[in-house]
Amino acid sequence: MTAENLVPRDPGWKSKRGELAARYRHHGADDEQVVSLSQEFAADALEDHIRRVVDQAPALSAAQRDRLAALLRAPSAGGGAA
Repeated sequence: MTAENLVPRDPGWKSKRGELAARYRHHGADDEQVVSLSQEFAADALEDHIRRVVDQAPALSAAQRDRLAALLRAPSAGGGAA
């Protein structure tokens, strides 16, 4: 994924990013709301990227959809549990 793919296409993403930046600047990375906003922004970007990829991909079988969905359900070393 490129950096461009990590930016949500939602028209309100700049507002969300600004809110996150201001909160981070004034309260630091450990602030509960900074963590929550960061997770929300990352989830929005990932959802948008997945939607664009799925829209361009051919239809998947049920087994393929289940295998891909399992990736989102399982905790990973890099992303932790959702």
